[in-house]
Amino acid sequence: MVSVFELFTVGIGPSSSHTVGPMRAGLRFTHLVAEAVAGDWSRLAGLRVDVFGSLAATGSGHGTFDAILLGLQGCDPETTLPNEVDARNSRLAQTGMLPFADRLIGAGAFPGEVRCLPFTEADMVKRPLTVLPRHTNALELTAFDRDGAQLAHDTYYSVGGGFIVAASDEEGEAADGAAQASQGAPSGAPAAVHAFASGADLLELAGHTGKPFWRLVLDNELTSRTESQIRAGVLHIYEVMEQCAANSIDRSGFLPGGLNVRRRAHDWFLKLKEMDPERKPEFYQEWVNLVALAVNEENASGGRVVTAPTNGAAGIIPAVMHYALNYVPGVVAEGQRGRERAIVEFLLTATAIGTLYKRNASISGAEVGCQGEVGSASSMAAAGLAQVLGGTPKQVENAAEIAMEHNLGLTCDPIAGLVQVPCIERNAIAAGKAINAAKMALWGDGEHRVSLDEVIQTMKSTGEDMSHKYKETAMGGLAVNVVEC
Repeated sequence: MVSVFELFTVGIGPSSSHTVGPMRAGLRFTHLVAEAVAGDWSRLAGLRVDVFGSLAATGSGHGTFDAILLGLQGCDPETTLPNEVDARNSRLAQTGMLPFADRLIGAGAFPGEVRCLPFTEADMVKRPLTVLPRHTNALELTAFDRDGAQLAHDTYYSVGGGFIVAASDEEGEAADGAAQASQGAPSGAPAAVHAFASGADLLELAGHTGKPFWRLVLDNELTSRTESQIRAGVLHIYEVMEQCAANSIDRSGFLPGGLNVRRRAHDWFLKLKEMDPERKPEFYQEWVNLVALAVNEENASGGRVVTAPTNGAAGIIPAVMHYALNYVPGVVAEGQRGRERAIVEFLLTATAIGTLYKRNASISGAEVGCQGEVGSASSMAAAGLAQVLGGTPKQVENAAEIAMEHNLGLTCDPIAGLVQVPCIERNAIAAGKAINAAKMALWGDGEHRVSLDEVIQTMKSTGEDMSHKYKETAMGGLAVNVVEC
């Protein structure tokens, strides 16, 4: 089973599959090389990095190449802050020398002395038109000794949401975990006390046990963590989401990358404070839009975000949770206790739904288009809100289905490969869809014609039929029809 602490991970922007995943791949490769050199880093003499498919096509705008270099320096996305990223990138640009695994060697994780290699982005081999059979997001990492012999080699696939799979994995399904300890919970995926592979399974389990979806997920999590650890970890996830929005609201000016996209969250916040000082219900949509925009502006600038379930869709769940925590009467009436209860129930419910998308379709824009990122997040958020609103399991499943049904076919066509246009506004629109889907589901009795499983399968097949131009390659859609300058 996928853990809430795997589906929601703390990282840096702008992309979970193109930034967080490649950084984890580079980091994982340092362990492979460390094993090969056995403490004698003088044996390491050279590197080769081959980047394929979507990673190569939109890598510049997504920070992919910097992320790989950071991973090769021993950096992980959970604990590496933006100021360290800037410092390391600046040092590498000035010296042209890569201090291989120095962050880990300096921390005592690896024995020996740091080996600096002449290696920068310019030395990478980029193959945007070559797609490896397993996944379009692929990179090969190779290390050589002084004689040019291969010390270590592996191929890594960034399969969405920051998850990576290595070709060397025995079963081909072992993803690099998300350092759950940094989120207040120990590492380790939960066991399947309640095994489910479909929405139908979830509904059957809920009917048999009398438990809502969030409680089924909690029972699974309890196999590897205590309830206090789970609670603290989940609340930490939301705290990072909230801080991300707050950081963004404090900033003004333009986003990096050359498109001259102006930050809007700061000015919108000031305007909203003036127009709605008492946070009246009629302004809920504006506040939801603000949170979604703020989170994704922070993501676009390489800030610290929570993959939810991806970075490109990171603003949807925080925005819908803002609605749940500030405009649902039952939550507001309970104060802090109600707020914490709602956060836990919302994110665990979203985990149940997100697990189905990851298992049965994809959360990778490079694989199925933006329907896999924004669509999945909208569906997860709708389910979480329906739960907080008091929905039955059938209504929660219905909410998730409605949200995805109306995101089907959504393309991933970022201008200049930057996670800015249309990505930032798209999060706000999808958050609104999630709230509407939850409300629609609660006006019904949970009975509906299209099941969640059917819409997930439709999303997958739609993604398979979609032209590669519309799957995070910057070769179609807005990416080619809008002048960049």
